[in-house]
Amino acid sequence: LTRLEPIKKTLTNPTWKELVFAAYQSNVNLCVQTMVPADSSRGYPIYAVAVTEVEVDVLTGQHIIRRVDLLEDVGISMNPEIDRGQVEGAFVMGSGYWTSEDLIYNPKNALLVNNRTWNYKPPGAKDIPVDFRVAFRKKSPNPVGVLRSKAIGEPPLCMSYSVLLALRNALNSARKDAGNTEPWYEFDGPATTENILKTSLTCGDLMGL
Repeated sequence: LTRLEPIKKTLTNPTWKELVFAAYQSNVNLCVQTMVPADSSRGYPIYAVAVTEVEVDVLTGQHIIRRVDLLEDVGISMNPEIDRGQVEGAFVMGSGYWTSEDLIYNPKNALLVNNRTWNYKPPGAKDIPVDFRVAFRKKSPNPVGVLRSKAIGEPPLCMSYSVLLALRNALNSARKDAGNTEPWYEFDGPATTENILKTSLTCGDLMGL
């Protein structure tokens, strides 16, 4: 606000949008930066929880993220709408890492084979959770953060692992229906469509009426 004051004096009753745009045109930096030494004692905890529900088609290996409920401790959010977008984007980014974004290397020369969107699949519009509910913990100011805030993007990226766990739980049911009694099986990320289909133990005998 201090940086905006000189700009505001040159305008007549500007709206917030007009004031910020005028500051932008005048090259006024409205960002906030801080640097913390590596040995600083200013570290702080971030609490978060996510619950993910998925639906798996064991005949094709495809899946849908039906619902995600996510609660994060962001301290005092400076801009809740922007922070919500950061949380949603980080979670979807992470879900892509755990599902569709499989890195394939040539075993002879170690070059990345799928280096374009024709064969490397980041999340698309239909990979976003159908029902995505994001909430922030209330009344949790961070005494050592910028304006009492906390980091936003990293926790939901970590919480996207819940997608892989939900897929494994769904596959547990599918494998049980297929007659499997072995509780352990290898299911590493990324959980691609092919990986899900192979792990589900679906066979032709199970497809009859």
